[in-house]
Amino acid sequence: MTVVDDGAFSGFAERARQRLPRLFADYVDGGAHGERTMVRNRAAFGKWGVVPRGLRDVSRIETGVRCFGQDWAAPIMLAPVGFAGMLHSDRETGAARAAKCSGAGFAVSTFSIDAMEDVAAVGGKPFAQIYVFRDRDLTRDMLARAESCGIEGIIVTIDTAITPVRERDVRNGFRHLARPSVRQMIGLAGRPRWSVGMLKHGMPLIGNLRPYTIVRGVMGQAREMAAQIDPTLDQVGLEWLRSEWKGQLIVKGVMHPDDARLSLDAGADGLIVSNHGGRQMDPSPAAIEVLPRIAEVVGGRADIVLDSGIRRGGDVVTALALGATAVSVGRPWAWALAADGERGVASAIEALTQEVRDVLGLAGLRDIASLRAVGPCALWRM
Repeated sequence: MTVVDDGAFSGFAERARQRLPRLFADYVDGGAHGERTMVRNRAAFGKWGVVPRGLRDVSRIETGVRCFGQDWAAPIMLAPVGFAGMLHSDRETGAARAAKCSGAGFAVSTFSIDAMEDVAAVGGKPFAQIYVFRDRDLTRDMLARAESCGIEGIIVTIDTAITPVRERDVRNGFRHLARPSVRQMIGLAGRPRWSVGMLKHGMPLIGNLRPYTIVRGVMGQAREMAAQIDPTLDQVGLEWLRSEWKGQLIVKGVMHPDDARLSLDAGADGLIVSNHGGRQMDPSPAAIEVLPRIAEVVGGRADIVLDSGIRRGGDVVTALALGATAVSVGRPWAWALAADGERGVASAIEALTQEVRDVLGLAGLRDIASLRAVGPCALWRM
């Protein structure tokens, strides 16, 4: 079993693993193949230190940032997490409420248990993560739904043309079975608090994809719809998406400077540097390792969010010093939701934000603008 440091979210992760059936605990915890990329994402941050500075007025520290056309109280966005609504009865709408109240960004996954319309009704201007499907009319319909419910920005994920083997999911039958097996049912029944919470809303479904499949049950829906993701998506396909969507277009899964160039040339408004938290390519460089080259190529033409491996305030400060506008977290908020619902997500955001304040202050920096002005000079290569 691969062990990755959960950082500021260790308490949430521990409680979540005790509360969740193994099927979903392993889904959140796991990665592709040998899970080396998950480990590398965390280890790479250990190569950097933030240099302490004194003799500065840090009596007031501001963490606000403008990113992807939105003003956030901290440089933090909750990344799209598929099936997050299966982790707690507060579901994605609860997480969206926590993000709104905390002033963080939020993105709802294509594979969300709560429909994007329900998440958007919470307020806070969430982003909708959209896959480009083989059936372009299906994608058009999702774009129309996003526009009609007031969503102003979409995130297209480009690193999922192929779904790799995730050994934990294979062992547990996650997404490989159309309906729960006897072993799975026994595992679910072994977590009565979780089971009772889930049944509060009736039999769970991927509400965001319900209009597009007649299959019943989360596993069957996921299996059918994942097979519909278009593996031929290229720059022409991205240009097509740009022509269909007039709002903010963010490209997620960028790990190479050339992909950054292609995305911007196709009309993207922003980028998310991400290796999917180690859930896709394994082995892969850590996202933080490729960030400086991508930031250099972008040259300030677009906002960049660093995703994958963020667990501490020092990680956030390091990413911003190396060229990111903000960061996004996936597993951390999933653990917090599983552990304590909406309240847990709010607590997790505040914990990470407080660590960012601590590191900024001890580095003699009063705000994010000051950090970005100093850039890599705020860091020490370990």
